[in-house]
Amino acid sequence: MDIFGVLSLVGGLALFLYGMTIMGDSLVMLSGGKLERILEKLTENKFKGLLLGTLVAGVIQSSSATTVMVVGFVNSNIMNLEQAVGVIMGANIGTTVTSWILSLSGIQGSNVFVKLLNPSSFSPVLAAIGLIMMMTAKEGTKKKTVGNILLGFAVLMFGMETMSSAVTPLRDSPAFMSLFTAFSNPLLGMLAGAVLTAVIQSSSASVGILQALCISGVVSYGAAIPIIMGQNVGTCVTALLSSIGTSKNAKRAAFIHLYFNIIGTTIFVIAFYTINSFVHFSFLANLASAAGIAVIHTLFNIGNSIVQFPFTKGLVKLATLTVRYTPEDAEKSVEPAVLIALSDHFVESPSFAMRLSKNAVDEMAQLSREALFLAMEVVKKYSKSKIEKIIAIEQLIDHFEDVLGSYLVKLAGRDLSLKDSHLLSVLLHSIGDFERISDHAVNLTESAQRLKDDNISISDTAQRELDSLGVAIRDIIDITENAFIEEDLVKAVAVEPLEEVIDDLVMEMKQRHINRLRKGTCSIEAGIVLEDILTNYERVSDHCSNIAASMIEAEEDSMEMHEYTDVKVKRDEHFREEYKRLKGIYILP
Repeated sequence: MDIFGVLSLVGGLALFLYGMTIMGDSLVMLSGGKLERILEKLTENKFKGLLLGTLVAGVIQSSSATTVMVVGFVNSNIMNLEQAVGVIMGANIGTTVTSWILSLSGIQGSNVFVKLLNPSSFSPVLAAIGLIMMMTAKEGTKKKTVGNILLGFAVLMFGMETMSSAVTPLRDSPAFMSLFTAFSNPLLGMLAGAVLTAVIQSSSASVGILQALCISGVVSYGAAIPIIMGQNVGTCVTALLSSIGTSKNAKRAAFIHLYFNIIGTTIFVIAFYTINSFVHFSFLANLASAAGIAVIHTLFNIGNSIVQFPFTKGLVKLATLTVRYTPEDAEKSVEPAVLIALSDHFVESPSFAMRLSKNAVDEMAQLSREALFLAMEVVKKYSKSKIEKIIAIEQLIDHFEDVLGSYLVKLAGRDLSLKDSHLLSVLLHSIGDFERISDHAVNLTESAQRLKDDNISISDTAQRELDSLGVAIRDIIDITENAFIEEDLVKAVAVEPLEEVIDDLVMEMKQRHINRLRKGTCSIEAGIVLEDILTNYERVSDHCSNIAASMIEAEEDSMEMHEYTDVKVKRDEHFREEYKRLKGIYILP
């Protein structure tokens, strides 16, 4: 092979890996987090887990990616180790789908229908369709994602064809043929397969490279079988790397994947070569085909799962013995479950990561509501225990904001669908507002503390007015929280008119307080505290308005100009009508 042949081989390999990456990432995006949500709701039925693992790996074309998901689920306490075993076994079976797709490249024949089955015949058409879809679709839409999948597949197949063509001349090279003869040694072949797969971190890709070599007619079954065995071990590197810095159980899930493949490979190699020493399989000297590689790959993974499926508890125990708990682990603080779920492993599946983030912000919303309502109770009737609880909740919400802010920034750098992009914008805006609502709750406790410490009492008239305003504040918090959690734009639209009414109520209360000061029926000290309480109530309603507005703006971003104009006119009319209606409901005594 001359320098141009080497360049052709390297270029083909680069296109093959690039096409596989593009296609895999686009398939994950197209799933929109649905596959991950299926796994998330997995029952303890191991057989169901095996089937789901097969489905997910088959769709996203990667057992490594599926296993990394499992490590993330275990790290997030969404899945236990027993459930993880079934999914990991299924993932090894599901990844064989890729080898069957790639085996189409080996189809030969003069019949026109047979030729059409060969990807070299139809992949240029898919590339053209994919390119048109990508160029005409908006960013983040399903149409663009499908275009990426088609183009990725075409690039993948072109790269595979280029590799095969580049390697074909090597059939006449004694040195190259002796290399693959050496790989007939099980240990050398397994080592080569494991190293190749570990480097590119994809068993599907390494099997595809082997199939490309087989199409060129340079690999025998005797050399291919040990390489395939090694590839199954090498693919574990991805999961092991992804478990670095995770919980003990997540590390155990990665080791389960490793042990499953090592044990299965060991059993197969010992059994196969022991039988071969007596029977002497003649097919080992034959040149391997792409379809033959797919058959061996599939049979091994299905057989491995069948053999080890009854011993899932043994795999869990083996991994538990490998990764033991230490006294320091028991002393670690307990993190809220929704924050534990925000694993970096899911950043590669941004749609699912967005839903986990939304779950965390939903809990943050409920915490801020709880803190504010407790603070309103403390303002009316002092309680030290409630104040302590409010402060603890506020500190927890601060932690939520820190963790969520960092996680959402990571997601902002990923390729997001239009829907997820809008959700990201809403979440980034909302976490600050929910945090500020909890801050205002703490401010209200400071007002209550001052009333107690300085022995200040608010007049009965002012207290009745605060109670009336409190009803409006509770209502706007409830409407905003429900609108946010349910992603209900109708409820979000109802927030702004009520916020305007609250502003009017606060202004009227301040004017009434000034009148009482002039008459001498209210003290200046009580007036200062009342002013602080009213300011915090007003700020709370402003933050509710901000949250609702971010939801509405995100929706409007996806509208055409004429749709936006029509909706805005209707919204303005609704605002005026709703404002008048609410003005008649929320009245100061």
